[in-house]
Amino acid sequence: MTLRFKLAALVLGATLGFSAPLMAQQPVNPTASSVQEQQLLDALKPGETISGRISIPDDNAADLQKPSNKDWMGFNLKVSDRVMGVALVGTLLALLVFFVVKGRLKIEAGRAGRTITRFNVFERTVHWTMAISFIVLALSGINVAVGRYIVLPWLGYEAFGSLTYLGKLAHHYLAWPFMVCVVITFLMWVRHNIPNKLDLRWLKEGGGLLVKGKHPPAKKFNAGQKIVFWGVVVGGSLVAASGLLLMFPYFLDSATDWQLAQIAHALIASGMMAMILGHIYIGTVGTEGALDAMTTGQVDVNWAEQHHSLWLEEELAKGAVQRRGPGGEVTPAE
Repeated sequence: MTLRFKLAALVLGATLGFSAPLMAQQPVNPTASSVQEQQLLDALKPGETISGRISIPDDNAADLQKPSNKDWMGFNLKVSDRVMGVALVGTLLALLVFFVVKGRLKIEAGRAGRTITRFNVFERTVHWTMAISFIVLALSGINVAVGRYIVLPWLGYEAFGSLTYLGKLAHHYLAWPFMVCVVITFLMWVRHNIPNKLDLRWLKEGGGLLVKGKHPPAKKFNAGQKIVFWGVVVGGSLVAASGLLLMFPYFLDSATDWQLAQIAHALIASGMMAMILGHIYIGTVGTEGALDAMTTGQVDVNWAEQHHSLWLEEELAKGAVQRRGPGGEVTPAE
């Protein structure tokens, strides 16, 4: 190697070594043919987005990639989905243990053979419309959250994709009757669900589960039912509001707001699903005679005496039903 070649190599090496730090500080040109994706991501500051060029007024439509979305997705996978799973599985296990330990709550005096109207046709129609809508909304939401772990391996990609698409359509359309029924339910029953001192006694005595044969008095709705009522009204309103923002993101200022609405929607819905599971259990297999209230609209008089004694007294005062006397004879209501 000649001396002239060695000198040229030293000069070139020194030049490259000196210019490398300067080159690293230069901004990345996103239009350069050799630019790499990681270079673009590294050049972004927190909250910035890789955007393209558009001709429509919506600036957000130009966004191509936002690195912070990875944090949001990680939160969904590690927190939101797990919260939903724990809420559902934990509630089901708790109800199973409760049923094994306590069994079904029977009508202690037995069925009287006479009934009293608890809910009319309109009330039952609103309740079942809201209930069926919520169940479909819950199932389709669960599928979006955890279906890829449970349903996908069972059905396969094609069937899972079709199911998820149909679930999305059902979720969007059934959200409207659900929201309408939440409003009607509030207007229909709010006067019966105002908290009072009787609720404290009912909660203190565990709704009659602590001591056999001792049941705290209650009017049309006891404290437990009031909790469900306000949970449906408040939770349903919040989940509806967050859902509307997801359906119509134009009302949000940024993609971050949409992400926050999605997280709120999932967490609130998880809490509601856990609460409704308890409500379904109590109203079906958990309590004898309770389901009659929302099927035929009629409940047995002895059931009403055991669970809603003050409400029954009010109805008896209106002449709604007759009692049996000590010997089994029918006596007029006082």
